[in-house]
Amino acid sequence: MRKILSGCLIAIVIAGCGINKQAQQIKALEKCTYRIISADQITVGGADVKKLIKDQDINLASLPGLALGLLRQDVPLKARLNLEVKNPTGDAASINQFEYKILINKQELADGIVNQEVNIGAGQATVVPVDMQINLYPFLSNSKVMQEINEFLQAGKGGPERKGILTLKIKPSIKVGNSVVKYPGYITIDKEVSSKILL
Repeated sequence: MRKILSGCLIAIVIAGCGINKQAQQIKALEKCTYRIISADQITVGGADVKKLIKDQDINLASLPGLALGLLRQDVPLKARLNLEVKNPTGDAASINQFEYKILINKQELADGIVNQEVNIGAGQATVVPVDMQINLYPFLSNSKVMQEINEFLQAGKGGPERKGILTLKIKPSIKVGNSVVKYPGYITIDKEVSSKILL
């Protein structure tokens, strides 16, 4: 009987240590700073957006992939946002996965899950790639949105500067035993983007 009781106490102590470690990681995670440092590999309908804007006047209909996508009502936008996570605390922070939402000027574009374990040591930083893919058709079929996109892109080629807000909302999760515990609410990261800098 003593052996069973001793075994149970040891198991409780070990589980308690694991939960305490996870609690420290959550506290460290809350104190981390998050920053979008860049966006790359941006394609629309399979065409590189930077080349499209550099090489010619902006004429989205001139892209065969885009024209076909407009007919199918499926215009894929793919991009990678590079998210820097800095841990200023004295404890390690860990994320097993995180849900995300991407918004431009408060309009949601994409959401998804990054299923990647990220460990940030005390006083360290790391960059986490967030790959997104969305169907642009609902935005391109809206004439007001198209006009705003065109003005933004034209401003990058010498017109008056245009600015917008890119927002990334993340909800990190950590593993506690065999279950996943989600952070309550979203952590919001806003970045002002300028037509002069972005393109």
